[in-house]
Amino acid sequence: MNSEEEVPGKARHLTERSRRRQDLRNLSHVEAAFFDLDKTVIAKSSVLAFGRPLYREGLLSRRAIVRSMYAQVVFMLVGADEAKMEKLREAMLGLTRGWDQAHVAQIVRETLDEVVSPIIFAEALELFTEHHAAGREVVIVSSAPAEVVEPLAAFLGADRAIATRAELDEEGRYTGQLAFYAYGPYKAEAVRELALRDGIDLSRSYAYSDSVTDVPMLEAVGHPVAVNADRELARVAKERGWEVRDFRQPVRLRDRVPPRGPTIAVSGALAFAGAGAAAMWWWRRHERLARHGRGAGVARARAVSGDAVVALRHSFVALGAARRIAAGVSRS
Repeated sequence: MNSEEEVPGKARHLTERSRRRQDLRNLSHVEAAFFDLDKTVIAKSSVLAFGRPLYREGLLSRRAIVRSMYAQVVFMLVGADEAKMEKLREAMLGLTRGWDQAHVAQIVRETLDEVVSPIIFAEALELFTEHHAAGREVVIVSSAPAEVVEPLAAFLGADRAIATRAELDEEGRYTGQLAFYAYGPYKAEAVRELALRDGIDLSRSYAYSDSVTDVPMLEAVGHPVAVNADRELARVAKERGWEVRDFRQPVRLRDRVPPRGPTIAVSGALAFAGAGAAAMWWWRRHERLARHGRGAGVARARAVSGDAVVALRHSFVALGAARRIAAGVSRS
């Protein structure tokens, strides 16, 4: 039997997703659609939902919950440049060092129904369906931990994922080190490596993101799309004539979650999410005080910055949300 006759027999043993991937590789022009995760596929950070369970189990303090709520809302509204993200990453890794992955897995299993909320954009899911119907692979590309990105990608029907990878020690605890950081130009590099390995034609492919930090990934494809774009990405998209979309229809995740409990991989990402927002608060406060000093000096420094004014305007909303979460923690 020659090799061509063997292929159908092998294909019968592949999963549906694997068969689709194999069929795509047999095409002369393989195309793909690359999606950023936060604020592109997911409407909000998981820390907003999982902060209280992490607090109850001793991974986050009550003070960290209040501060993380404030930091996360301001961060989502104002954003951060590459230098700020690097400092946030370092602080986040420091907070998660020593956390036991199995412990976090238990927290997630016991609180999943409590914390799920409408975080998946219906428009993104519709695009997944459209791209698959057109024969394209759907790839999630995110700086979030692989522990959350990979299972979420599979759950949503994406074909694969590119994500940040953290190290675990022999006892299953986070070491505070990263093996790969899927951010900015590193995202684009990973996309190009995947395309080279699997024969994906990037000139015929699509990419979606909300952040200017993903311009390298958007530039790598023939069809870049800015989704819920931040100020800088909106400017770049306008200058270059890129398509711009707004996603505004989140769907309830609990309606789509399979009956099985989450894997340890999913739970590991929640640890990073909870620590991430607290780290953002710490870094912003440290930088602000170091640069401008305390009291009236801080107020004057904020007044001269457009972005700072936006942050101050929305901080009251963030603080109110933080207080509600803190009140809920106290009652738990």
